[in-house]
Amino acid sequence: MLASMANQRASSSSASFTNSWKNQVFLSFRGVDTRHNFTDHLYSALCQRGINTFRDDDELRRGEEISTSLLTAIEESKISVVVFSKNYASSKWCLDELVKILDCKESNQQQVIPVFYKVNPSDVRNQGGSFGDALANMECKYKENMKKVKKWRAALAQLAVLSGLTLDEHQSESKFIQNIIEEISKHVLNTVYLEVAEHPVGMQAQVQVMNKLLDLEENDVRMVGVWGTGGIGKTTIAKAVYNSIAHKFEGCSFLANVRERSTSHEGSVGLQENLLSDILRVKYLKVTNVDKGVTMIKEWLRRRKVLLVLDDVDAMEQLHKLVGACDWFGAGSRIIITTRDKQLLTAHEVNLIHEVKILDDDKALELFCWHAFKTSGPPLGDYVKLAERAIRYAQGLPLALKVLGCCLCGGSIDKWEAALDGFKSPKIQDVLKISYNALDHSVQEVFLDIACFFKGQNRKDVTEILVACGLNARYGIEVLIEKALISVKFDYIQMHHLLEEMGKDIVQQESPDELGGHSRLWSHEDIEHVLTNDTGTKKITGIMLNSPKKDYEIFLDVDCFSKMKNLKIFMNYNVFLYGDIGCLPNMLRVLDWYRCPLQSFPPNFRPKGLGLLNLPYSRIKQLGEGLKHLTKLTSLNLMGSEFLTEIPDLSGSPNLRYLNASCCESLVEVHPSVGYLDKLQYLAFAGCRELTKFPNKVCWKYLEYLGLSGCTKLESLPEIVDKMESLIELDLGRTAIKELPSSIGHLTTLEKLCLERTAIEELPSSIKDLTALNYFNLEGCENLTNLPQSIHGLQFLMGLNLNRCLKLVTLQNKLIFEGLSSAESLPLEVRTNANSLGDGNFTWQARIGDDNLGPVWYST
Repeated sequence: MLASMANQRASSSSASFTNSWKNQVFLSFRGVDTRHNFTDHLYSALCQRGINTFRDDDELRRGEEISTSLLTAIEESKISVVVFSKNYASSKWCLDELVKILDCKESNQQQVIPVFYKVNPSDVRNQGGSFGDALANMECKYKENMKKVKKWRAALAQLAVLSGLTLDEHQSESKFIQNIIEEISKHVLNTVYLEVAEHPVGMQAQVQVMNKLLDLEENDVRMVGVWGTGGIGKTTIAKAVYNSIAHKFEGCSFLANVRERSTSHEGSVGLQENLLSDILRVKYLKVTNVDKGVTMIKEWLRRRKVLLVLDDVDAMEQLHKLVGACDWFGAGSRIIITTRDKQLLTAHEVNLIHEVKILDDDKALELFCWHAFKTSGPPLGDYVKLAERAIRYAQGLPLALKVLGCCLCGGSIDKWEAALDGFKSPKIQDVLKISYNALDHSVQEVFLDIACFFKGQNRKDVTEILVACGLNARYGIEVLIEKALISVKFDYIQMHHLLEEMGKDIVQQESPDELGGHSRLWSHEDIEHVLTNDTGTKKITGIMLNSPKKDYEIFLDVDCFSKMKNLKIFMNYNVFLYGDIGCLPNMLRVLDWYRCPLQSFPPNFRPKGLGLLNLPYSRIKQLGEGLKHLTKLTSLNLMGSEFLTEIPDLSGSPNLRYLNASCCESLVEVHPSVGYLDKLQYLAFAGCRELTKFPNKVCWKYLEYLGLSGCTKLESLPEIVDKMESLIELDLGRTAIKELPSSIGHLTTLEKLCLERTAIEELPSSIKDLTALNYFNLEGCENLTNLPQSIHGLQFLMGLNLNRCLKLVTLQNKLIFEGLSSAESLPLEVRTNANSLGDGNFTWQARIGDDNLGPVWYST
């Protein structure tokens, strides 16, 4: 087998099924015309929008031939934007770029957007004007290579007839650039390519089979099923097919984890919203109920050619609510459904079904070797027979091969033998458990917490919670990634459902007959049974309530927590809990209780190790004596606790980094000790309308955000004792503050300052020390009469809002901004009302610096 594998090594492992372009946009332009103006501004705007753009920065192009790196950059770009300007055709490099761009358009389905910068499109198309002159010169220069010149002429003619954008002499360049950005965004955001397996062994053959079933040449609507056992690679195949054909449809949507999501709180309505938002490219689309969602899908998509993937379907109801019939979708549409249940496909009249088979021995060994040895080559020496044992145990399932390979990678012969000798059962769960058994105990705990509680959650948040529980979460998560037991996509933790099931099964086997004997509880029915019947035990370490049912209620037994001496995690996201609670476990490390009904904590509750206290929209009135000395507390969230009257002495919580008491409508006082919590990074009291007492002095050297907007009775800002070199945003909008302390100058890193609708009368001269400030909002400051001369020190200011500053009589004339040393590269947008200025020559809007770029912070 090993010999045949070596001879028949498939190329599929190196094949790409992602079409993931290295660059989203390639800019082709004539440097002498636009490098330092229009194209530079366009490039900056693209980058600000988050669009990955390639721009050639070589001003002095040497030699006759276009560089290989530039040709490669064109090949690796999803879209080419060609900026036709007056002298574009006088550059051989530009013309060669154009030919290459046209080649890629035809061979790789790349998109091209022509931009006609102060040139007539007909001059480009017909080679008139400056383009005609330039090509005539090229014919003289390259008269011995007229074939190349003909290629240039043909490329110009072909690209000039494409739909593009034209700027004439009288248009605003900034608005024109915005139009280009919007046009590019439509194409860039049209398809998000999905990450396929790192080593897609055997995938090419699977995609070919699917392409035959899909038959995109036909204009009918087709539903195609992908059927097979768990862990066999159905999702991976669906992703690879999706990536290879998505560009051929008007709209696309890949609905992952349909089975799991349909039973979650978002339910079928959330899936319908996801589907419609993806295809219609509408960010916040609301579906009020399932029946309305069905109607919206049928009405809005029946004339659209769409590609839709429903991954991991396990119930007819899911299909009925999302893809009820072919006539819901426009001609040429394709719907792909992955499932473990063939009967479900048959019942839905899905007749085109691809049955995914296990990998043959050669492919299985190849995939195993990629993960065990980091090479596709066969194993050597004593590892040969052990590798054959491993793939025999894995039964040709890609997931098992990957997990086993990662588990054994780098291990000695003895380690391999010990791991494989412990394998007794043919069940795939037991194969996967080999990897779990090889983990250190602390890493096993991290794995079980993720499997039971934190799959699909933000990595940073999960890490913070597990650290609070005393686990080495950062190390544990890294090990689990290395062992292929979890993955992290866009900072969210992912886990295959078979591994999730394995983890939950391990917990359930701790006490098969008694729920109270499980270390972790996650099912709302199980938790209800334990809490209402007082059957908890000291074995329970974690509880997470997240019911798929809306307005789910549980009535607690008064002593429901009394026996859970070792409970570390209690998280309730959406269940209404009623009843008195006689005690809470002092071992708690994480208490996250949405709409907590307690007005105060039990007097014997003294959780010295509590790290996270999250009580949004609670009925809590006071935190109590037991919470005064929480030395390990890092996060305190009391947002929306309408009966809370004060933030007490927190000097006993010196490690607090996050404090949110926004929208606490009864909050009057914040204890002075808060001003000296020097590890604070985030502090928010927005919307605390009764807040009058705030620390007089503060020393927050790590604070990044301070929000006090809407504290309508707060009249002064505290003195800043020392430099605050981390603060980025300060929001004082709609407060009663009349003046800023002179120590405001200590905020040397501040980028955004909002004083909107405050009673501020004047700004201190120390405002000049806010050297990093780029956005300053003074809108509605009706008592403000002057801006100080020192404001010219704000070198990076890009937005200044002076709308409705009714008493502002002078800006000490426009020359006040001439001191901005960066004016040539950083534009300044000033917004104000024309009639509020004494200087009639200063209009309601002016950009100082560059006339073609800069954010428009407010509409008029």
